[in-house]
Amino acid sequence: MASVETFLQELNGEMESLLKKVTETSWMAQTTGDPEWADKLTKASTAFSLFFANKDTYEKAQQFLKEEGLTEVQNRQLELLTNSMKRNQLPEEILADLSKRSSELNLRFNTYSPEVDGKAYSANDIRDVLTNSDDLELRKKVWFASKEVGREVEKDLIELVKKRNDAARMLGYTNYYEMAFELQELDQNEVMGIFKDFVEQSDATYRSMKAELDGRLAEKFGIVVSEIRPWHYVDPFFQEAPPSDATNLDRFYKGKDLVQLTSDTFNAMGIDITDLYEKSDLYPREKKNPTAFCTDIDRAGDVRVLCNLTETAYWMETNLHEFGHAAYFKYIDSRLPFSLRSYSHTLTTEAIAMLFGKMGKDPRWLSRFLGLDESTVSELAPELEKYQQLQMLISARWIITFVFFEKELYDNPDQDLNSLWWKTVQEIQLVTPPDDVNNPDWAAKIHFTLAPVYYHNYALGELTAAQLQRYIERTISQEFFTEETGRLLIEEYFKPGALYPWNEKIARVTGEKLNPQYFAELYC
Repeated sequence: MASVETFLQELNGEMESLLKKVTETSWMAQTTGDPEWADKLTKASTAFSLFFANKDTYEKAQQFLKEEGLTEVQNRQLELLTNSMKRNQLPEEILADLSKRSSELNLRFNTYSPEVDGKAYSANDIRDVLTNSDDLELRKKVWFASKEVGREVEKDLIELVKKRNDAARMLGYTNYYEMAFELQELDQNEVMGIFKDFVEQSDATYRSMKAELDGRLAEKFGIVVSEIRPWHYVDPFFQEAPPSDATNLDRFYKGKDLVQLTSDTFNAMGIDITDLYEKSDLYPREKKNPTAFCTDIDRAGDVRVLCNLTETAYWMETNLHEFGHAAYFKYIDSRLPFSLRSYSHTLTTEAIAMLFGKMGKDPRWLSRFLGLDESTVSELAPELEKYQQLQMLISARWIITFVFFEKELYDNPDQDLNSLWWKTVQEIQLVTPPDDVNNPDWAAKIHFTLAPVYYHNYALGELTAAQLQRYIERTISQEFFTEETGRLLIEEYFKPGALYPWNEKIARVTGEKLNPQYFAELYC
């Protein structure tokens, strides 16, 4: 039998070639909306899955993992490979079917364009209405239009969930949800326990701040609080806090170059991301993915961001968020084997993205990079601090709503999901449902299709971001945007790639494993 090092080198070479085809075709599918690229993505994804489905390779990896004398690098590669391979120990026709179903649904999301009174509304158009319009009838129509895609995909999405469950059962799991948690090196009971505790611990603060928000919205729209419905908020899923007049910073971005502001932010920390703009796709146009994401094409420097930038605070924060991901990918040590030239866990890259994204509301950033004068920043600071607290609480509650519902979705996809969705929303987010809860409004969230059993990583990322922020402010600099901070992130957080499990990485950087108390200190 070949040596472990020869085995790993051969696998890394194959993986590099196959993964690049997936990322390149995915990029084209997301940026063009062309069905041809969706078909190519299906084929590339299937080939990549089949690489991990090889039973002989899987058994060899398991056998090598039991050997004594493995180096740290060899052991970690084998751990990650066996986790990735286990989910793919399925017949080729099943892997191909799952990939095809997911790609087709994703294409329908990207190309669906809702209409209101004969006018097509993009995701940015919907956001603009919900953020700025006082026309209650238009807000309601636009909100319902944002959910229309749910009816278009519901049937096929539920079928995809069932197919994923069937595949997981073939591998010895109760369902896909259980499998995904285990192979992400996460304890499902521990994570659910953290989220349930958070809901309880934040309940009094959240109820108080939510009541104040609803009172402000009722006054703004000339209605009573009991009439507040989902379309009175700024996001169709109530993912974020509606800005007050004081905290709506859009006025400061008119005529501003969001890309330059992003460069300035990272450059101040010695983190150069300007070379990544050339292949990125940063401005809106028809048929491209209407949201935002970052992708590492080849784990060798070709890192790309997709955004749909307009001169608003939302897109400023989104661009900072996505280039947080990009910085992480770019600075991973190129000397690592291919399989370790990635983040140690999705929550660790989400943490960095969230850390930078929220800087768009930080007085330090507004003063230094957006160039607001001292008196303006002093006037904004108290309102922004309060807004950030509300935003974090709303965001956490939204994530937990999604996570709890998704678990139930995989536990029993045949139940009344539409009613369950609004029951969960009402209990956790405290949002009053529309009169009719029989529509598949939940299915309008693309993550159920595109990123199954992923959403919990956003919340875990927020906890990690809070811990990192506190550590940097207490041990390096209250200013945060310093080259010393940049060196810490590059050398200790980015460079090791996937060499260490996620909680070990956090402990190596901050001195302790993930501790939710830092999030509580900042926001509860």
